[in-house]
Amino acid sequence: MDSKAVRPSEEKLKPKLLSVMKNYSREQFVKDVVSGIIVAIIALPLSIALALASGVGPEQGLYTAIVAGFIVALLGGSRIQIAGPTAAFATIVAGIVASEGMSGLVISTIMAGVLMIIMGFCRFGALIKYIPGTITTGFTFGIAVTILIGQIKDFFGLKFENAPVETVDKIAEVFRCIGTFNLSAMLIGCLALAILILWPKKLEKIPASLIAVIVCSLVVNLADVNVNTIGDLYSISSAPPKFSAPEFSLSKMKALMPNAVTIAVLAAVESLLSCVVSDGMIGSKHRSNMELIAQGTANIGSALFGGIPATGAIARTAANVKNGGRTPIAGIVHSLVVLLILVSLMPYAKLIPMPTIAAILFVVAYNMCGWKNIVNTVKTAPKSDVLVLFVTLIFTVVFDLVVAIGVGLVLAALLFMKRMADVTEAHNWVDIDDEDTDPDNIALKKIPANTRVYEINGPMFFAASDKYRYVIDDKTKFDILCIRMRNVPAIDAAGVEALSNIVKRCEKRGIRVIFSHVNEQPMKAMKKAGFTERVGSENFCDHIDTALLRAAKLEKQIAASRA
Repeated sequence: MDSKAVRPSEEKLKPKLLSVMKNYSREQFVKDVVSGIIVAIIALPLSIALALASGVGPEQGLYTAIVAGFIVALLGGSRIQIAGPTAAFATIVAGIVASEGMSGLVISTIMAGVLMIIMGFCRFGALIKYIPGTITTGFTFGIAVTILIGQIKDFFGLKFENAPVETVDKIAEVFRCIGTFNLSAMLIGCLALAILILWPKKLEKIPASLIAVIVCSLVVNLADVNVNTIGDLYSISSAPPKFSAPEFSLSKMKALMPNAVTIAVLAAVESLLSCVVSDGMIGSKHRSNMELIAQGTANIGSALFGGIPATGAIARTAANVKNGGRTPIAGIVHSLVVLLILVSLMPYAKLIPMPTIAAILFVVAYNMCGWKNIVNTVKTAPKSDVLVLFVTLIFTVVFDLVVAIGVGLVLAALLFMKRMADVTEAHNWVDIDDEDTDPDNIALKKIPANTRVYEINGPMFFAASDKYRYVIDDKTKFDILCIRMRNVPAIDAAGVEALSNIVKRCEKRGIRVIFSHVNEQPMKAMKKAGFTERVGSENFCDHIDTALLRAAKLEKQIAASRA
C-alpha cells in the first residue's frame, strides 16, 4: 500500500461517528451498548481513584468521564476511543490544584483545550511522531513512579504532618511519619491488591477493581476496621455536572500558560498513542487532526462542567475493543451509564477504603510503567537512546513533566545531530552522461520470480519509522524479501523496532528475509537486538549480487519442499 493512499483520510476534519453511521447495523448497536456498559463499570472505580490522586473530589473524576467521554465519542477521529481521566495527569493536576487552586486548574485546562483545537486545525496531528519513543517511555515510567509514591501514605495508613506536593518531599515525609503506620490499612490494601491481581485470572468479564471496591468496603464497614474511607476525607456529591465559568484575566492566563502547554502536549501525545494502539486492534485508521480537535473540545467541556483534564484512555479503549465496541456509540453509552451511576449510587462511594484506592492506583502505575519497553531499550538501543530515556525518567520524578519533556527533546535532538554528523560524508560524483551509471542499480539486476527487493535510503530513526510499515502488505504474495540497506548510514531504537516488526510479519507469512549491504552502525544495533540469530547470519549478504544468489538458492529449496 502506498503511504499517499492513506494520507487523505488522515487529513479529513470529519468525526468518525458520521462515517460509521452510514453502514450501521442493529447487531452492532447491541454490541456497542453492551461494551459501553462494561467500560462504564470499569471506568467507575478508576475515575474516582484518579480524581483522588489528582487532589480533587471523587465526583470530579466521574464528571470528566461523563463530559469528556461523550464529546470525544461524538466528535473524535477514532472509532473506538474512550476518553476520561488518566494516570498521566494525576501528578500534574495535583500540583496545579495545590499551587493555583481549582480556578487555576479550570483556566489551565480550558487554555489547553484551545491549544489542542488550534493544533488540530493547523494539521499538527502528524507532528506528534517527532517526539521520540524513548521520551514517551521515560516520562510514562516517571509518572508511574510518582503515582506509586503518592499512594504510599494511604496504603500504609500514614498520617502526614505536612502536605508535600513534590515527589522527593513525599518520600521524605513517608520516612518522617513512618511511626504512624496502620497495620489494618496495610492489610486492607493487601487484600485489594490480591483481588486485583488474582481475580482477572478467573473471571475476566467482571472488572477486578469493582470487586476489590465492594469486598474491601464490606470488610471495613461491617467489621468496623480502623481505616480511613473516602467519606472520612471528602464530601460526596451525587449532583450531575453543572456549568460553571471561571473568571479570566490576562495576568492569570500568562501565569498559567506553562501548565496549559503541558496539559495540551500530554493530552495530544497520549490520545494519539491510544488511537494508534486501537487502530492495530481493529485494523482501522484514525483521523489524528479531528481527534485533536475533539480532545481539545472535551477538555474545555470537562473544565466548564467541574471536571479535570482528560485524554484517550488506552486501557478503557482496549476493554471497549475486547467487548465488541466498534463505533463511537459505545463511548456515548459509557458516558450515559457513568452519569446514571453518579446520580443513583454515588453516596455509597463514601464507604470505599482509601487503601483500596491506593491499591487500584498501584496496579494502574504498574500497567502504565512499560518496564518491558525499558528493559528492551536498554538491551537493544544505542547508548544515546538509553541516556535520553533515563534523563527524561529522572527529571519527571525529581522535577516535573514540562522540564522532563523539554530536556529530553533537547538532548535527543543534540544526540541525533551528533549521530548524523558522525555518519555523513561528502563525495564528488562524475557522471559520464545523463543516464544512470550506477552498476548496482536494481533495475539492471535479474531478480528471482518469487523474490521482492526493498531498498531503504537514509537513516532509520524515530521521525521516519512510519515509512517502513508498507514493506509488507497482505495482497502481494512472494517467498523471499531482500532488504537492501547500502544507503542506511545509521539506525536508532525506532528503526530497529521497525525492522523487527517487518521480520515478525514475514515469519507469520512464511517469508524468508535477506539483508543486503548492512553498514557498520546498523549492523552493530541489529546484532545487539538479536537479528543474526533470528534471521540467520547466512542471510546477511555484503552485496546485492550475493543477496540475489542467496534468494535464488532459497527459492529452489522452497520449491523442492512444496513439491
